[in-house]
Amino acid sequence: MRPDPHSTPAAADAPDAPAAGDIADTADAAGDAEQARPAQVAVVVIGYNDAAHVGDAVRSALGQGAAVAEVVAVDDRSSDGSAELLERLAAEEPRLRVLRRTENSGGCGSPRNDGIDAVTAPYVMFLDSDDVLPPGAVDALLTAATGARAEVAAGLCVRRELPSGRETPWQAPLYTAHTVLARPAERLRLVHDTLCVNKLYRTDFLREHGIRFPEGRFHYEDIVFTSRVLAAGPRMALVPDRVYVWHVRRSAERLSISLDRERIGNWQARTEACALAYETLLGAGQKELARAARAKFLDHDVRMYVRELGLRTADYRRAWWTHTQEYLARYDAADWELNPGAPGRVVARVVLESPEPRDLPRLRELAARPARLLPPYARDADGAPVWSADLPQVGLAPFLTRPTEALPIAVDAQLRPRARGSRLHLRLHELYGRVAEAGPREVDVVWTAREDEKHARARTTVPLTPSGASGNAQPESWTAAVPVDLAALGAGTWDLRLTVRFADGTQREVTAHALTGAGRLSRRAVPSPRHGVLLVQPYATHSGALAVRVASGVGGAVRVARRRLKRLLR
Repeated sequence: MRPDPHSTPAAADAPDAPAAGDIADTADAAGDAEQARPAQVAVVVIGYNDAAHVGDAVRSALGQGAAVAEVVAVDDRSSDGSAELLERLAAEEPRLRVLRRTENSGGCGSPRNDGIDAVTAPYVMFLDSDDVLPPGAVDALLTAATGARAEVAAGLCVRRELPSGRETPWQAPLYTAHTVLARPAERLRLVHDTLCVNKLYRTDFLREHGIRFPEGRFHYEDIVFTSRVLAAGPRMALVPDRVYVWHVRRSAERLSISLDRERIGNWQARTEACALAYETLLGAGQKELARAARAKFLDHDVRMYVRELGLRTADYRRAWWTHTQEYLARYDAADWELNPGAPGRVVARVVLESPEPRDLPRLRELAARPARLLPPYARDADGAPVWSADLPQVGLAPFLTRPTEALPIAVDAQLRPRARGSRLHLRLHELYGRVAEAGPREVDVVWTAREDEKHARARTTVPLTPSGASGNAQPESWTAAVPVDLAALGAGTWDLRLTVRFADGTQREVTAHALTGAGRLSRRAVPSPRHGVLLVQPYATHSGALAVRVASGVGGAVRVARRRLKRLLR
């Protein structure tokens, strides 16, 4: 089962905190006394029709060692043999108890609530049947919680794409150092970490405050649960250790709730959860956290769904637009004033001020990470930067107050595969004078492997040449042409990463907008002395960035053709 989650760290309160990110050292530092500490943690594992993975989840919890007093596995009326598998495991492991619901709940909340009611240990944490706890996770969280006398301890979750194994940290800025917070409002970014599974809770704290998950078929229950935790104002300990591995299976027959976003009901469920979280925080007197939660909705939730709007049907887009307008109409002036230069606010303003869907490709680019603001660069009657001439009420001035390294600069890119030298053509756009003011000088070009971002090829630095100017006029853009050795890249999917360097000493890391139309993204077969032939497919990602797939040799070309035929038949 899958929930959904999307400042400068304070100094650690505990001087004996172990080194960041090293779980093994955390366990070692605890010493013999820590090993003798009685078992104090219960792990609640929930699952429904997930016999292929639930055993691994349970074993990862039991494998945490002596700190785990019990593992409570709650089966939500599975019909695939999951419950029977768990019973067999329980027969061999006295710490494992199995609870079998008589009716399927339709969500993740009710099984977790069953687990909260059943556990007897002083601390509890949650695990989904398709994920795992990495070694040392419980020790890291328990050491932090007991050492800081905290009601809640939280650590780093990583999203692991399967089958590639590519990992992305979730809300990493929160977990860069050992930190103790007397209250959540000391770190407003906590509202962005809406996961319940990367945290350890004092059981009595949850029960005393009546903190539970929404019951039944309530999607995005994590958002509501974490808001209830923050609303209670717990003392919190944050650790940089990896404490949870969130498995992402995009090719699964039954997508997780957070990945199944093609139905408008999914967006409606998310907004319902976000609204309830805001009301919970505000009702508890946590006004700062409540405002931060509304800001998070704009910068995370809205941007994520806008990036995918172009993939949806016209009916979906109209329904999404109308529902989002209704939700944003609840915002007041103070909600919009928090971090006014954030891209999500501009995206949301365009939605709120427009009667029907518009400018979807441009909105998608602005919703990308990092944000890209594509032309046209309009001004209102007073010369102030605005979204467009016909939408002057959506101002862009806050963007221009951002530092150079945070500007939403736009770079167009086109890859031209050729037998005699492939080239990448780049064009950096001016942005209301800010780019020219910083003085773009050169651009670093790097192709990174999709399955391993640390694996980079063809790193090149080239100068940027001003263009579109006459006399003393300001340049309209800066261009560069970069040779690309496709054979050196080899087979795989490659993302383009750019770093624009300016004369003032600053730099901006960006992705590039993929130019479309007129065959610019056509698949090409390119002769190669090394591979015989390369099949090259430049394409635009969901956020509009340029990427390229390369298949090498005749065998690679055949495999691509087979996959394409299979998709067409499907």
